[in-house]
Amino acid sequence: MGGNGERLVVVFLVSVAMAMVPGSTQLQASQTWSLLKIQQMLNYPAVLGHWHNYTDFCYGGDYKTTSAFVECYGDSVTQLHIIGGGGGAPPLPKTFSVDSFFTTLSRLPDLRVLTLTGLGLWGPLPGKVSRLAALEIVNVSGNYLYGELPLALSRLGNLQTFIADDNMLSGELPGWLGSLPQLAVLSLRNNSLEGAVPESVRDMPSLRSLVLASNNLSGNLPDLSGVKNLQVIDLANNSLGPEFPRLGRKVASVVLSGNKFSGGLPPELASLYLLERLDVSRNRFVGPFMPALLSLPSIEYLSVAGNRFTGMLSGNMSCGDNLQFVDVSSNLLTGSLPTCLTTAAPAGETDSSNSKTVLYSANCLATVAGDDTQHPTPFCKNQAIAVGIVPTDQARKKPSGARSGLVAGAVAAAIAAAVLAGAMIFFAVRKASMRRAQAMPPRRLVEHASSAYPSKLFADARYISQTVKLGALGIPAYRSFSLVELEAATNDFEVSNLMGQDSHGQMYRGKLSNGTPVTIRSLKVKRSQTSQSFNRHIEMISKLRHRHLVSALGHCFEYNLDDSTVTQLYLVFEYVQNGNLRGRISQGTEGRKLTWVQRISTVIGVAKGIQFLHAGIIPGLFANNLKITNILLDQNLVAKIGSYNIPILSETMKSEGGSGNKYPSDSVPNGDKIDIFDFGVILLEVVSGRPITSIYEVEIMKEQLQSALTAEGPSKRRSFVDPAVSKGCSDESVRTVMEICLRCLAKEAAQRPSVEDVLWNLQFAAQVQDDWRGDSRSSEESPLSPSQIPRESDQY
Repeated sequence: MGGNGERLVVVFLVSVAMAMVPGSTQLQASQTWSLLKIQQMLNYPAVLGHWHNYTDFCYGGDYKTTSAFVECYGDSVTQLHIIGGGGGAPPLPKTFSVDSFFTTLSRLPDLRVLTLTGLGLWGPLPGKVSRLAALEIVNVSGNYLYGELPLALSRLGNLQTFIADDNMLSGELPGWLGSLPQLAVLSLRNNSLEGAVPESVRDMPSLRSLVLASNNLSGNLPDLSGVKNLQVIDLANNSLGPEFPRLGRKVASVVLSGNKFSGGLPPELASLYLLERLDVSRNRFVGPFMPALLSLPSIEYLSVAGNRFTGMLSGNMSCGDNLQFVDVSSNLLTGSLPTCLTTAAPAGETDSSNSKTVLYSANCLATVAGDDTQHPTPFCKNQAIAVGIVPTDQARKKPSGARSGLVAGAVAAAIAAAVLAGAMIFFAVRKASMRRAQAMPPRRLVEHASSAYPSKLFADARYISQTVKLGALGIPAYRSFSLVELEAATNDFEVSNLMGQDSHGQMYRGKLSNGTPVTIRSLKVKRSQTSQSFNRHIEMISKLRHRHLVSALGHCFEYNLDDSTVTQLYLVFEYVQNGNLRGRISQGTEGRKLTWVQRISTVIGVAKGIQFLHAGIIPGLFANNLKITNILLDQNLVAKIGSYNIPILSETMKSEGGSGNKYPSDSVPNGDKIDIFDFGVILLEVVSGRPITSIYEVEIMKEQLQSALTAEGPSKRRSFVDPAVSKGCSDESVRTVMEICLRCLAKEAAQRPSVEDVLWNLQFAAQVQDDWRGDSRSSEESPLSPSQIPRESDQY
């Protein structure tokens, strides 16, 4: 009996100790029950074998695996990920009800991210999904969901990513898709959708990725040139066409293979400088092949196979530096392969020293001796005539006599008959296979990632649309400036307008003819570089426009009059004239220091700026060397990041023989976590009100912060806070900011929070501060009242 009593005491003491651990808030009992009910309804799959009645879903790290994990905020579930193990998982019972399943899910009201892939879910996607009003990311790929997309999805106003690949969804794509203003990623690959792509897709301003491959879609596509943020479009293996779609200039991947597009490729394709992947294979395109596609600056993958492209290739055609794969097979091309392609491995074999693959069989090209993959030259000319493509030199020579007309007509008729027969066989086989699919018991599908997406496309996808709202910036449109304009703005770059200089060049203050104040940065470049070589950088710079960045307004090239080479590049940014954040925190004079509410609003703005740099543009900008002195404030005390890692700066340094930026590439390992650490240092100074000038001071203050957080009662915490604001802030708000600051300063990068986690905590701190003050103002906007906005005479 005594032994049992001792064990009870030990259990009690452990429970008390666990309850005292900061951040170990227990998940609501109703939500724990819901998770275990979900496990039961899924027939206890192996991936959830570690779930039981005593699982600490929020903070028990041992139960988390790559296939199943839960994320919480406070005592509520915000993310649920269950990834099935394919054919090894037990089948769902006949009593399974997808409607009841989503009823159980709806008991997790704060759920933002939901992943349920490869679990064998079957039935129509229920309208009850709209009860999960906070949903931002949904991935239900690799199941057996059928029927039409429910109208209830249109009520998910926060939805930013919806992926339902490899299901059996049918019916037409609904027109209400255009009512999802924040939807950035829509992927419905390998379903049975039919009909046309709705015109409302044009009204999706945040759409970045549209993936509808392997369905039964038909007809022409709507005009997508107005979908400004669209970067990935994959519509392969449908019956779309015949007109090539109009696309915006930001597209990075266009996959239209296996459709019914015809005619020639639009010349606008040659100006898509961000295009990395173009696949128009297995269509009905005719006319001249566009050599300019080979030399696009970003192109990596190009396939035009299985069409009727004509034209003569030559050895002196150029290729882009990034080109890795080319397939021009089964066309009507003549001449010889460009030299830039012949250095690659022949006939599709990969050259390990070059890693470039080129496929070119079934054309009429002059290749190396012994290559029997090509047709004789007359074959391509005759085929071109048969499908109505008359070469220029033959356009002047009309076929003489009825015999020529009969021959051409007979060939054309034969080809048409063959195409018709092939189409009938194709649809017959497809229809039969669909019948078999409906008759057979459901099969398990395994989700496959597509190689067509640019890197980091889906990183923080649910926040992309929040970070790209350029219309409300209130700054001039990005444009090209003339040197005369910049000389007039700076009084011929007078020394009095010089703000400073560094290893990259000089920085000048200026004023445009319309009175707009600007900052002009000059960069020297090598004489061998041309304006064309800067196209990718200029495209990147033109995207740097956000409420919480010092935004780019334009650029200007200065040329050498003798050989027209570029000698100087000027970058024009908005001018922010109200000083930096340190001047309003640790170095602020009495009456000019920011209040606690203003400080939270300011750091929220900085976090949103970081979020935009990481996920609002592709490729993202990381390792931005963030400092409190580089956080500038405008006339309304809105924070703007004044310096960030623009790749062209480091490349310019390299061209001049320098070492470049400290972080010259967006591929820096843990680059996002470097920014989170730097943000933590800024937050440390904002909270404490003490200037931080070295990493040694960071370590000392981090220990003091840890001590203040673990102390009992609020007095110790308030002793760490800047005395100028300590009396005007709630304890819960202070504690929340201090906790996220400490997490940002974690020694291991993996332990630091994501930028969205930082935002959630800061916005929560702002909300509880508003509640504490009895203020109903939203923490999303600057909390300043008109009387608090500084007068012109108060500005720096």
